Amino acid sequence: MLLRGRHITKSLSLTLYASLGAFVFIACENDLRDVEKIANIQQEENVNVSKDVTVIYSDSARVKAELTAPELREYPDSIAMYEFKEGVLIRFFDEKGVESQRIRSEYALQKQNEGLTEFRRNVVVNMADGSVIKTEELYFDEKKNIYYNTVPITFQFKDQRGDLQATSFVSDADFKKIDGQNMTGFFVPSNDQQLPSFGN
Repeated sequence: MLLRGRHITKSLSLTLYASLGAFVFIACENDLRDVEKIANIQQEENVNVSKDVTVIYSDSARVKAELTAPELREYPDSIAMYEFKEGVLIRFFDEKGVESQRIRSEYALQKQNEGLTEFRRNVVVNMADGSVIKTEELYFDEKKNIYYNTVPITFQFKDQRGDLQATSFVSDADFKKIDGQNMTGFFVPSNDQQLPSFGN
């Protein structure tokens, strides 16, 4: 009887230790989750988030562009970046204040130190004459004042007079001088335009 009692006591002790161990493990797991939450909050403190953003770019009192976005995330530390996780729309204006082109994408990232802006996912460039550019990636180099990419891109001419595809391209800021790599497609000349000219 005494042996059986000791055996029962040992079994209860093992069960108790196992329960305590499980409790401590769960408590530690919850503590780790709390630590991760705190770390995430601390990381978020280094990000300034603004909603429903409108930014006007002007030079000598002339509006050159207008940016709108559902959300702007500014990283003010040494990386100096602006991130648009929910997409962005930029409208450009000529000297007379008329819209000359617009760029829309589902994601964008502006790296201030590098002078580089990246547009990604469903990037669409609309020109004033009705021409359209479509791609999944577009870069703007502020220092060189050029657009370029490294993935397939499509140029659709106004009035459905043709389209061109390229594996990548480089262009001036107005999309007037476009150099496409491995370009293919078709173009239908008109009375006023015999050679392909995009955005005119």
